[in-house]
Amino acid sequence: MERIIEEIREDLSRRLAVAADRLADRTLTEDPAYAALLGRAELRERIHHHLRQAVEGLVRRSRGLPADLADARATGALRAEQGLPLASLLRIHRRGGRLLWQTLTEAVAAHDRAALPRLLPGAPALWDVLDQMTDALTESYHRTEAVRADRERERRAALLDVLLDGAAPDGGPTASEAAARLGLPERGRFAVVVVGSGGESPSVGPAAAKAGGSAPRVLWRIRGDGEIGLVELGHHPLESVREVLAPLGLRAGVSPVVGAAAELAGAHRLAVLALRTAPESGGPRTALLDERLPAALVAGQAELAGRLRQVVLGPVLALPAEDRRTLLTTLGTWLACQGSTTYAAQRLYCHRNTVSNRLRRLEQLTGRSLADPRHVVELALAHAAVVQHAAGAHAAGAHAAGPQAAAPRTAGRPPTAVRPAAGEAPTPPAPRAGRTSPTPAGTARRSPRRPA
Repeated sequence: MERIIEEIREDLSRRLAVAADRLADRTLTEDPAYAALLGRAELRERIHHHLRQAVEGLVRRSRGLPADLADARATGALRAEQGLPLASLLRIHRRGGRLLWQTLTEAVAAHDRAALPRLLPGAPALWDVLDQMTDALTESYHRTEAVRADRERERRAALLDVLLDGAAPDGGPTASEAAARLGLPERGRFAVVVVGSGGESPSVGPAAAKAGGSAPRVLWRIRGDGEIGLVELGHHPLESVREVLAPLGLRAGVSPVVGAAAELAGAHRLAVLALRTAPESGGPRTALLDERLPAALVAGQAELAGRLRQVVLGPVLALPAEDRRTLLTTLGTWLACQGSTTYAAQRLYCHRNTVSNRLRRLEQLTGRSLADPRHVVELALAHAAVVQHAAGAHAAGAHAAGPQAAAPRTAGRPPTAVRPAAGEAPTPPAPRAGRTSPTPAGTARRSPRRPA
């Protein structure tokens, strides 16, 4: 093989130059990625060099030497760094290989047609050299692409930190500059969502499946304590964030809508606050701050929340565990039912007189009347403080005990009836499905205290 190539080397060199011209013209016509990246002269030179390298590899193989793959590796790394699709790179190399074999056969036939059979044994050797060059190029491309992707993720994370934390490093981009580099408008409709640690990553949930503008764009920032999403709402309502997260069962807090990139740091702080009010289990677990402002007010003032618990509900918290749980559950259910004793009884699977008895006992212990709106506000905020305190203690205990301690309750299990405290009316059977007792007129929001 080496002897044949030496005999035709001068003619082969001229033919390879013509082949490089043809392949460069075809590539620039058919492949927009190459057309956007390289001019004709540079592309033609690279193709010509690649064809000569393949011929030299064939000669080295005939001498029992390995092919020189340094240039193929350098080309793969360069094209990956430039962002050229790997498919485009491999396509031009496949075409170059076919064109090289055609050029070789034409050069040998022009020199001595009787020598063509001597060329055929060299075909497997040539394809082996081309395969080695392609493998080296592809491996180098993937390695460089991975490094480039890591750099891009780090750059993107740093820009998101500028927006979410509101503190740019010295000489770093401003909020408006960071937004521009992320492809975000300086002004628009934005929100921030904070997802608690654990559970499925939202970046692989329904948001990724929706297309065609049916869901808002979310840029996720992964941190050790959870994930933060910068939401570009556009024309979408804020509730669309809840719709995206609901199927995942994630516990999340969502900020109000803000109108500028510079306001996202404040939105992030409010989303963290909203997350602290999100239910630990049962029902929707995505809390929109504007829907949970009283609970957020309590969550944002830890010291005052502690005083509120003790001053308003201290006597209840001092009760034995079972009595304490019964009264607090009843109060929370009554508040959730908008002050309806009847509806609260249905949720608690007990008689409405039982609910009234428990609430009367609560009033006696706290010295507050559920007929006084000011006292109801105090009790509601104090109850929220108790729930948040218990949730925080539970989360800390579950984290210390391991993942099994934080396992959620089995979905679909019916609520457990609260046992009546001493002196209460017995709990009747749960109402039959489809038969709901109407709330008697005038009792929906009436205090359970009997008239003196």
